[in-house]
Amino acid sequence: MEQQIIQRLQQLRAQAPLVHNITNFVVMNNTANALLALGASPVMVHSPHEVKEVVNISNALLINIGTLSEEWALSMCAAAEEANRIGCPWILDPVGAGISAFRNEVLQELLRYRPTVIRGNASEIIALSNFASAGGKGVDSTADSADAATFGRQLQEAYGAQVCISGEVDYIIGEQQSATVHNGSVMMTKVTGLGCTASAIIAAFIAQREDPFLEALAGVSICSLAGELAARQSSGPGSLQLNLYDTLYNLSEEEINIHLKVKAYAY
Repeated sequence: MEQQIIQRLQQLRAQAPLVHNITNFVVMNNTANALLALGASPVMVHSPHEVKEVVNISNALLINIGTLSEEWALSMCAAAEEANRIGCPWILDPVGAGISAFRNEVLQELLRYRPTVIRGNASEIIALSNFASAGGKGVDSTADSADAATFGRQLQEAYGAQVCISGEVDYIIGEQQSATVHNGSVMMTKVTGLGCTASAIIAAFIAQREDPFLEALAGVSICSLAGELAARQSSGPGSLQLNLYDTLYNLSEEEINIHLKVKAYAY
């Protein structure tokens, strides 16, 4: 499994995929820098008048509903519809799912366009699986990732997406297999938007359009491992943010082989 992830990373760096990000105000700069450090090429286009054209020139699309507005909701739905129509892989990051009726309505509409991957924290995945349930503490999770695994499986079966649940243990749930990633650092919870960064990194991997489960697993693995290695040389959240970019840029085959902790399960 580690070798397959290494091959995906090498392929990403060689191809430098263009990732279209419709993401939130809080993480735009972080997202763009993380993608550049990883080896991808980010573009941030939000206007409903141009998102369809940009989807058509992109290798993958990320939709992150963190700072949702009516205009952005139109852009997100238009982009997702176009991605679904032309077969462009896309990832849905359901930030804050369950905290408002408007947010839930937009998410229900987006799910109609069959995301390739859904990534969220445990509370978001639970709320997305059952819109009658409450969300987390704002955009933070109040549940453990293990508690959301059953709900993630339900989402996978309902929409055919690969479902990734972030937490102390990361879960990746596919149609015929699943995996867990046991890397990361608790310090990562003190930097805003690292979950959003994980979604962007997954988007860069699914641009390869070969094996969405493996590509989602590669994205989760690289983000969690890079965060763990960056935290080891950081004195706090500020230096972790900067060290994360350097780690993504320099992450080597040797480091992945030594430090990555992935377990795969067949159904």
